[in-house]
Amino acid sequence: MARGRDRRPRVGDDLIMGASMVENPPPPGSPDPEPDDSRHGGPDAQRSRLDQEAARKARELVEELETGARMPSGILLWAIVALALAWSLFQLGVASVLAVDVVIQRAIHVCFGITLAFLVFPAIRGRQRPTVFQRVMLGGISLGVGATFMMLISVVTPLSVPGWLAMGVGLALCAVVLASLRLEQVHRVPWFDFLFALLAGLGALYLVFDYHGLQMRQGLAIPREIWIGLLFMLLLLEATRRSLGPALAVIAGIFFLYQLVGPRGAVPWLAEWVPDLLAHRGASLQRAISQQYVTTEGIFGVPVGVSTAFVFLFVLFGSMLDKAGAGKYFIDVANSFLGHMRGGPAKAAVVASGMTGMVSGSSLANVVTTGTFTIPLMKRTGYPDYKAAACEVAVSTNGQLMPPVMGAAAFIIAEFVGVPYIEVVRAAVIPAFVAYFALFYIMHLEALKLGLHGIPRDELPPRLKTFIGGIHFLIPVAVLVYYLVIVRRTPGYAVMVAILALAVLMLVQEPVKAFLQGRPLLPALGRGAVTLFHGLIAGARNMVGIAVAVAAAGIIVGSVSQTGVGLRLTEIIQIISAAMAGGIGLITLPVVEFFGGNVGTFDTTTQFAIVLLITAVASLILGLGLPTTANYVVMATLTAPVIYNLGNEFGFAIPLLAAHLFVFFFGILADDTPPVGLAAYAAAGIARSDPIRTGVQGFVYDMRTAILPFMFIFNTQLLQIDVGGWFHILHIFASALVGMLAFAAGVQGFVRIRTLIPERLVLLGVAFMLIQPNWFTDILGVSLYALVYLSQWVRLRLRAGRAR
Repeated sequence: MARGRDRRPRVGDDLIMGASMVENPPPPGSPDPEPDDSRHGGPDAQRSRLDQEAARKARELVEELETGARMPSGILLWAIVALALAWSLFQLGVASVLAVDVVIQRAIHVCFGITLAFLVFPAIRGRQRPTVFQRVMLGGISLGVGATFMMLISVVTPLSVPGWLAMGVGLALCAVVLASLRLEQVHRVPWFDFLFALLAGLGALYLVFDYHGLQMRQGLAIPREIWIGLLFMLLLLEATRRSLGPALAVIAGIFFLYQLVGPRGAVPWLAEWVPDLLAHRGASLQRAISQQYVTTEGIFGVPVGVSTAFVFLFVLFGSMLDKAGAGKYFIDVANSFLGHMRGGPAKAAVVASGMTGMVSGSSLANVVTTGTFTIPLMKRTGYPDYKAAACEVAVSTNGQLMPPVMGAAAFIIAEFVGVPYIEVVRAAVIPAFVAYFALFYIMHLEALKLGLHGIPRDELPPRLKTFIGGIHFLIPVAVLVYYLVIVRRTPGYAVMVAILALAVLMLVQEPVKAFLQGRPLLPALGRGAVTLFHGLIAGARNMVGIAVAVAAAGIIVGSVSQTGVGLRLTEIIQIISAAMAGGIGLITLPVVEFFGGNVGTFDTTTQFAIVLLITAVASLILGLGLPTTANYVVMATLTAPVIYNLGNEFGFAIPLLAAHLFVFFFGILADDTPPVGLAAYAAAGIARSDPIRTGVQGFVYDMRTAILPFMFIFNTQLLQIDVGGWFHILHIFASALVGMLAFAAGVQGFVRIRTLIPERLVLLGVAFMLIQPNWFTDILGVSLYALVYLSQWVRLRLRAGRAR
């Protein structure tokens, strides 16, 4: 946003601003006005104004994280809008009428994503001066781009370019790019971004231009493809750094370098620094580029294929539904039914975020969409600011567990595991609903601890009128569920039909309202068309980061596949877990022997539990700063095979789907894990709370989600694997739910009043007792839970009697 310019909403703002942003904020960086109760109607009005300002700043944070907040104007704005619209229309065409080879589909998909990434994400985020690290990364990429481009010229033209000249051009480009960095360039596209966008787009489209030649050569890169592929990979890493931060770009770069390191590789002189357990022969530059760029084993592999076929359409569906007004409808319905309860706004946030999460692929977008409304209401009813923000963080991150979208990773899980998509949804249903019911209960316990009440009934919207007023928003969702679950059509077909139904709804809802209110129909029809247009733009905007992320994650997949490091990683974790289990066994095995337990079973169970803990921690660490989809691809490539292989080696017969869902769940938790916790920063901005304290409290609320993966690893019936009829499924759900509620109460230290230490231990024991459902443990666990509740009830009555 240009400084000092009158900024009015424009049609392209849906791409370059947050999808949930519906109002016109003041320019970023403008000073906060001083409080003045005489002008703003007293303390309540002042508090409302501060909440609105905090929400605006939180939206700006999300825009910067997800879209870069670059706001060009004029022809460039319309060019970006045209690219976004073309991308959405291309994906809809491929899903319906266009017959295009999958390689061409993937190349065009990545072309749109990487081109838009350079146009809408600035080289340096924010308004601070570039850090040394940012300068080093941008300078290194620029140097590599310049040198690689000169080597490409020497291959495709008669000109002979010596190495020193290529390096000189690279250094010159690096110097010019770094010298061109200015703070005012955040909101206008500099010349080098146009250059990078052009080269990156052409690099992706090369697979389209020379499609037949690539097919004839059967995956072997010729000299020009080596340099085109290397140039494209460098630009992909830079686009990843801009759109997602440095984490994934650095990890992907390290894996590609590892691919080249070895006695027969392109970088043999680094081989002596590689530990023996990770050593491999190394790949030449030709073999590496063939793997990563020319074939579908790397960048244009399974993750990009799933993003092209399914993820884009589901993200587009969610964006269109939000633009149609469904997000606000979900919040209003939840408030109308739950707002009057004890701690009602928090409970409404759980339900509203759960419904929004069903069709949203981003926890950050979920935080801003629902948190803007729910966090001020929670604070008003008495929740501390950090707990109000932490509640929104927990429910928004857990929204990515909710089928059918599951953070846009459900489709990639299906491809990696090799099962139908509906099986992934079926497996995730019970854990997702158990997690949400438990969080609802936690919010109830928090309200009890704080002595809170709900919002007066007369201040809430009427239930029936609110529900009926937006019931049409449920039609596209119902269509999607019908074709997915009842008819069992492919996800692409189901979401395509749902998008068509939603498009019709967006076009007619305004004219219907105008007809009922006696207003002119033609302007209303125009507003409906504009809303549909904005939905198409917003869908492409939301996909930029995901498309770049899955392409960059493909580099890791290709490296692991060619080097075989996945098998070595299994061996390393097995050695570490065996050593740790041996140390634990020195203390515990004598006790097991004393009580006549099976020493061998205990030892293997302990070692496998350590394997799970190692992979869980690795998922949390690698997931810091990564979007859900990219995080899952990385962990599915590295650690899910470890769980599957070692689990079966230890005799636990772990299904592959369970191993992949395990790493997926822990990857989601990284969104609220300090010190990064992007969702925690967004929610803390709305609540005006400390982001670290918010993240810690959010993780405490999400501890029940951290327990769930261990539950379904040791009890795969939770994933509806090898279960009987509906009665069996209900038994599994009820048992898991009671166990999770007991765990939540034990962690919170509260049931009706604060728990005593023995009561807390009993509750935690009940939780672990109900991991494996059978009638004996279920009856015993429920009885112990009831005993704790009765004990609290008696203590509460005695306390009330003494108070009289």
